[in-house]
Parts: sequence; structure tokens; C-alpha cells
Amino acid sequence: MERCLLPNTDRTSVVNVASVPMRSPFRYPGGKTWLVPWIRRWLGSKPRPVGELIEPFAGGAIVGLTAVFEELARKVTLVEMDYDVASVWHTILNGRGRWLADEIAGFGLTRESVEAVFAREQKDLHERAFATILRNRISRGGIMAPGAGVVRNGENGKGLASRWYPGTLRKRILSIVALRHRIRFVQGDGVGFMRDNAARLDAVFFIDPPYVVAGRRLYTHSHVDHRALFGVTEELAGDFLMTYDDAPEIRGLAQEHGFSVREVPMKNTHHATKTELLISRNLDWVDD
Repeated sequence: MERCLLPNTDRTSVVNVASVPMRSPFRYPGGKTWLVPWIRRWLGSKPRPVGELIEPFAGGAIVGLTAVFEELARKVTLVEMDYDVASVWHTILNGRGRWLADEIAGFGLTRESVEAVFAREQKDLHERAFATILRNRISRGGIMAPGAGVVRNGENGKGLASRWYPGTLRKRILSIVALRHRIRFVQGDGVGFMRDNAARLDAVFFIDPPYVVAGRRLYTHSHVDHRALFGVTEELAGDFLMTYDDAPEIRGLAQEHGFSVREVPMKNTHHATKTELLISRNLDWVDD
């Protein structure tokens, strides 16, 4: 099992995501691979591996997976409302992960085979999981919200196959299967789960709510009452780390609840540098 040393992370420099291990079978708009060095610093600053990391808006779960793989948390709870995304985590963690890995590895990807999968009614959860991974990997930017388009030219003119790496996906899924005894998945409302577990001192929370960019929905479930989320977060007995786009409304909510804020640079899917916010009660570890 891997145990990463605390990184020498500079808050002014952009993280090279190519240096970060890819754990998730999903590709996500707004994915948090760039944040992994900061997660290592946050969790690694604690005197021992935390008892449990809760990720109430799990999505592709890169943070939770990093915590498990690198022994930064003894166990992880992933919470996700989206039924399609949930079907993948249910399948991987509840006994059909090897089937999913083999199905991906053996699939002959053509436009015709893709259309055939989407035309079928997915009666079983694991069949829906396969269709979800397929849609995620061939959609532009990994966007799975209704109306999202599929890749046309893709990388180096590879079209649909430009983000379809069956061997790599199989290895990622089987690696997660090997650690599934330390990962719990809950399908449901992340804010409600936070509220139900607010009194726990043995858990920390990584909070990364979905968002809307320029009026365009990137996720099926992208509406979050951000004021309510900040209110529930203030009630948490355990530590937490929130990430948000840098916006005046979010900075205002953080100030209203007495939270600390730090800016960190990241690159989006178009390779443009932008600023995101780290929010918590205490961010001294960021400046160490």
C-alpha cells in the first residue's frame, strides 16, 4: 500500500496533473485531480490517518480514492445522488466490479456498438453501470447531463475512442475492487448525509458540490442550495475542506460563517489557468 510523504506544494504554482496517479474510472468536468497534492497535505498534516473520510458529493471520487490508496484514511464513505453514477459505484463495490472491468476490456468500440448499448434497456444495475462508463468516456469533456454531445474528432483524430482506454480502465476498477472493504457507498443526498453525521468527531469531510458554468449544466443533479450547505458545514464537529469556484457570493458565505479562505491556481479542461478556493475553519497547513 502506498504512503505518500507530505508534498512541498507551492500555493502560487499550478499542479501538474500528469504527476498525479489517476484512480477513478470516470472523467469529470471540474474533476479534482489537480487538488490531490493539497489533499495529501491536508490529511497528512494530521497526527495519524483519519478514521473516516466522507465525500458527500462523490462524483468520480478522486479524493476518496486517493485517501484509501495512500493510507491517508482508514476508510472512506462516498455519497452520490445521481442514479447513473451510483450504479457504477454500487457495481464496483458490491460484487460485480470484476464483471464490469472485463466487460469494458472486451468491448469492441465502434459507433454502431455504442448506439446498440444506448438503445438497449438497462434492466440490471451492472448493465447500467457499463452504459454509464461508456457514455462518460465518449462524451465531450465527460459531461453526462441531458443533451451532452459525444466526441467527434477527439485526440489525434481517434474520435469516440480517444478517451476509451479499456486496459487502463480495467486496471483502475480492479484496483478499487481490491480495497472495497475500506470503501462504503451511499446513494443519497450529500447535504442530508452531512447533517445526519454532523456530530461525529472521528470523521472528516471533503465537500466539493456540483456547479453550473455559464448557465450550462455539467451534471444531472447540479442544483445545490449553497447557503444551506454552508450552514450544515458550520455544524460539523469534525474537520472539513471545501472547494469552490472563486466567486464573490462564495467568499461572502465563507466570511459570514467565519471560515478561512485560500486561493489556489488550477488548469481547466481547456488548459486555461483559473483560481479555485479552499475553505475550512483552519487553513494554516496550506501556508506551512
